[in-house]
Order: sequence, then C-alpha cells, then structure tokens
Amino acid sequence: MLLTTTSTIEGGKITRYYGIVSGETIIGANVFRDFFASIRDIVGGRSGSYEEVLREAKETALREMQDQAAALGANAVIGVDLDYETVGGSSSMLMVTAAGTAVRVE
Repeated sequence: MLLTTTSTIEGGKITRYYGIVSGETIIGANVFRDFFASIRDIVGGRSGSYEEVLREAKETALREMQDQAAALGANAVIGVDLDYETVGGSSSMLMVTAAGTAVRVE
C-alpha cells in the first residue's frame, strides 16, 4: 500500500475517497532505558534505545492505519500525518498517532 504525505499521487488518478483512517500506539519506556538515556544525556551522543522505541511506535501506528485503509478497500493513504506526544503522570509513555485519507488509485 502506498503512503504519502502529499494530497495527490503523481501519475496516479484518485478514483475514490474512503475517508480518514488512523492508527495509534502507546509505548512505555522502561527503567533500564531511562537509566542509560540519562547517562547519554551526561556524556552526549544519541540514545539508540529511545530511537528504537520511537521507530517501533511509528511503524505500529502506520501499520494499524494501513490495515484500516485496506479493510475499506483502499490501496493508498494520502495526506499522512504523524504526531508524537508524551502521556501519563510522569510523561513516561509515548503516544504516536498516524492519520490520513484512504483512497483508491488507478
């Protein structure tokens, strides 16, 4: 399935709009990741463990959005938007939302 952030698909003709589809995921960071990330904050560098959590959450949200679009009969999602938010009492949970418009493209 084609996913794009644009509202059109170059070379393709949108023949049907199915409506808005979305996928959401909430992932918590664990104590060990937090500990090693705090060390990275002190010595510098990238936090591979947090980057992996972000990647996993994004892929899950996109997959759920694609599944919803496919169930409607769509073969593409246009206008895809990704949002990242922290939630929970101590902001220890990460919420990723993917949303777009499910369409049929020739």
